[in-house]
Amino acid sequence: MAEFTLELNDDQKQVRDWLHGFAEDVIRPAASEWDEREETPWPVIQEAAKVGIYSLDFYAQQFFDPTGLGIPMAMEELFWGDAGIALSIVGTGLAAVGVLANGTEEQIGTWIPQMYGDPGDVKVAAFCSSEPDAGSDVASMRTRAVYDEAKDEWVLNGTKTWATNGGIANVHVVVAVVDAELGSKGHASFIVPPGTAGLSQGQKFKKHGIRASHTAEVVLEDVRVPGHCLLGGKEKLDERLARARERVRAGGGERVKNAAMATFEASRPAVGAMAVGTARAAYEVALDYAKTRTQFGRPIIDNQGVAFQLADMRTQIDAARLLVWRASWMASAGKPFTSAEGSMSKLYASETAKKVTAQAIQILGGNGFTREYPVERMHRDAAIYTIFEGTSEIQRLVIARTLSGMPIR
Repeated sequence: MAEFTLELNDDQKQVRDWLHGFAEDVIRPAASEWDEREETPWPVIQEAAKVGIYSLDFYAQQFFDPTGLGIPMAMEELFWGDAGIALSIVGTGLAAVGVLANGTEEQIGTWIPQMYGDPGDVKVAAFCSSEPDAGSDVASMRTRAVYDEAKDEWVLNGTKTWATNGGIANVHVVVAVVDAELGSKGHASFIVPPGTAGLSQGQKFKKHGIRASHTAEVVLEDVRVPGHCLLGGKEKLDERLARARERVRAGGGERVKNAAMATFEASRPAVGAMAVGTARAAYEVALDYAKTRTQFGRPIIDNQGVAFQLADMRTQIDAARLLVWRASWMASAGKPFTSAEGSMSKLYASETAKKVTAQAIQILGGNGFTREYPVERMHRDAAIYTIFEGTSEIQRLVIARTLSGMPIR
C-alpha cells in the first residue's frame, strides 16, 4: 500500500523555492509601481519568459504533475509576490485551459504556443466568456456564432466584458451561442486568430485591485474565423447539440456541460490557490509587524487580541490550502467533483483572502491603511477572488445543488 503523505517531493520543493525566489526578487519590488501605473507589466512578463516561468513548457510540466499539486503550488507562490503582476503572468493560462478542455490535439498544438510566444517576442491570450448582461448567468449570453457553410467559416457578433488581456491578446478564445434554444447547452468556444478583422478592444476598466492586470471589453463585429477554429470541431459539436436537443425533448435527463463551464470547473482550484498566496502574504506582513511593533513597552503580539487574530488567520490559510490541494488532486486523478469540491476550494480560499487581508490592515493599524505597507494593496486585490470565475454566491449555489440534487434558486 502506498504511503500517504501531504509533503511535497524534492522536485516540487525545488520548483516552489525557485518560484518563491522569482516572486521575492522580481515581482515584489515592481508591485507598487505597476499597481499605480495600472498597466500590463511587460518587463516582468519578459523576465518570467526568460527564466522559463512564462512558457507553455512550464505550465505543461505543472499541469501534468501526477499529484495535481504543480499548478496550485505555482499559483500560490506567484500570487504571494503580487496578485496584479501574477495575474498578468498567468492570465494567458485561462485561455490555454479553455483550449485544453475543449480542443483537439491539433488545436492544442497549434494555438497554445501562439498564446505565449517566446522570450524574445512575448505574447498573451484572453478567454472571453462574461458579457455586460451575462456574467455568472451564462445562459443569458448574447454573443452569437453563425456557421457559413459555403465558406466553412463562423461569423461572431457580440460584446464580451471583464476579459483579462482582452483586446491586447494575440489569441482570443471566445464563448458564443450556436443554438439559443438550448440555453447554456448551446454554447461553443472559438479561437479568434491574431489580426482577425472585426475584433477590437472596447472599454478598459480602471479597477479597485489587481490593477497591473489588463481587463477590458472585447467587441466582435462580423468576426469571421475558419471552421477549424471551432474548439473540438464541428462533428463533435453537432453530436453534442443533438444529444442536448434529444434531452430537451425528453424533458431533462443527464446534464450536458458547456464549453465555458468546463473551463471554469478546471480552473477554480487554481483560483483558490491564488487567494491562498495573497492571504499568506498579508499574514506574513502582519506577523512580522506584530513581532516588531511595540506599544506600552512590549510587542503587540504579546496581546491576546492580536495573537488570537494571527492564530485564526494561519489556521484559515492552511485549511484553504488543504481544500485547494484536495480538489487539485481529485482533478488530476480523474475523480469527479461529486460534492462540488472545486467550488468549495475557491469559495473558502477566496473568502479567507478577503478576511485575512482585512485583519492584516487592522493589526497594522494606521500604517496598514497607507500605501507605504503592502497590506492595503493586498486587501484591494483580494476582493476579486470572491467575484471572478464565479462569485461566492454562485459557488454556494453550485455546492448546494450538487449536494441536494435540487434546482435551488
